[in-house]
Amino acid sequence: MRYFARLFVILWTIYRFGLDELALSGFRRRRFRLLRRAITLGRQWEQPRGVRLRLALEQLGPIFVKFGQVLSTRRDLVPLDIVEELAKLQDAVPPFPAAQSRALVEKAFGRSIEQLFATFDAEPVASASIAQVHFATLKSGREVAVKVLRPGMLDVIDDDMALLRLLAGWVERLSADGRRLKPREVVAEFDTYLHDELDLVREAANAAQLRRNMDGLDLVLVPEMIWELCTSEVIVMQRMSGVPISQVQRLKDAGVDIPKLARDGVTIFFTQVFRDGFFHADMHPGNIQVSLDPATFGRYIALDFGIIGTLTDNDKEYLAQNFIAFFQRDYKRVAQLHIESGWVPAGTRVDELESAVRAVCEPHFDRPLKDISLGQVLMRLFQTSRRFNVEIQPQLVLLQKTLLNVEGLGRQLDPELDLWATAKPFLERWMNEQVGWRALLIQMKKEAPRFAQIFPELPRLLHDSLKRQAAGHDDAALRALIREQRSTNRLLQALLFGLIGFTLGLVVTHLYLQLH
Repeated sequence: MRYFARLFVILWTIYRFGLDELALSGFRRRRFRLLRRAITLGRQWEQPRGVRLRLALEQLGPIFVKFGQVLSTRRDLVPLDIVEELAKLQDAVPPFPAAQSRALVEKAFGRSIEQLFATFDAEPVASASIAQVHFATLKSGREVAVKVLRPGMLDVIDDDMALLRLLAGWVERLSADGRRLKPREVVAEFDTYLHDELDLVREAANAAQLRRNMDGLDLVLVPEMIWELCTSEVIVMQRMSGVPISQVQRLKDAGVDIPKLARDGVTIFFTQVFRDGFFHADMHPGNIQVSLDPATFGRYIALDFGIIGTLTDNDKEYLAQNFIAFFQRDYKRVAQLHIESGWVPAGTRVDELESAVRAVCEPHFDRPLKDISLGQVLMRLFQTSRRFNVEIQPQLVLLQKTLLNVEGLGRQLDPELDLWATAKPFLERWMNEQVGWRALLIQMKKEAPRFAQIFPELPRLLHDSLKRQAAGHDDAALRALIREQRSTNRLLQALLFGLIGFTLGLVVTHLYLQLH
């Protein structure tokens, strides 16, 4: 009954804010116009549609706010008046009372605010769907940010996820196309990530890992966690100071190279995905700032690490090969990869799938980002995937969402950015490191300690094996086996010296190429 009560709240909110009228306004057929007139009869709204949509999403809770945050980056798909309102969901969700926030901090650490901090700003600097942030100063004088989890979030998320699981089950039972999309697996992935966001210690650990991964790249800053002040409901971290990436004109006035900033964003994203397999998966403008400090001028500042995506080595290799095949316009290879991976039935004709992929992608090459609608591309690919029964991969849903965020950010910064041309050299270099001579050298360096242990033991192991096999045979047979073993030993020794020489040759060649 609790779930039905939540469903009633959702339907009532839709009706109250006129979202039913907003949804039907996009249909042009006569029957939809008549239905729209019928449901709006006697209903009037003083607020614009964008404001009504934002307020409805805020009232419905964190899952719906997340949906609005994604839509807020899609200026090519969503009307401008709606986008501008939804952008307020990124870091301007109404805060919970300051007294409640202080109480949560004191409960988490078992000490008063005055004992913990030299100063604590009661007014939050940012308020989002899951938590809000206050600035503070430690007793040592270090400036920090205090993130406090919203109270009562778990029950709301559990109710919404139960409804989504119910709807996903209906979709799978009622539609063959729905089964192909694996809605229950997708909902399960979303459920996992949302619950991970509710554990702030996990978020702190994500930030620490990302900070290590990005160290040395000199393109992005990640705050340091104050581990002695981190709990599941409150975490304290290094205070970061920057300009929100959505304030493009302010960045231009400060002298930031905007086209370079857009290219750096693509580099950061592909580095996290393909080098590390560990990427920031909530890259809406509210979580990204740009440093104006002279020491780190023009670098990205990453915030909010509750949602992190991970990829296996197999996922990375498969995605990289697909991207490179796309960049090279090798649509046959794209089709083959889909079949080899099992994403499409084994009996699918390669030439038909190749032709379909070419028809979707070819019109979008050699064009600036401002002239490409990734939403239209995805829609066409969805139609193609339906025709060929392509199975949606739930483990890649976060990556797809993040790619949409990255494209939305790139569009805001530099409409002339060519996403394909910027990413192609990076992916080609990464693939060379995976399958070329450099990959062989790296792998041999990793395996060298094991080789050093295995090779000296091989003659003895082989001798013991031959002795066991010779047990019960006559002396002649034993002598023949021993002669064979000695011959094998000499062959193994030659092979060992050959491998050592080959490895030294690779090392010398690598050093020569680095020096020249």
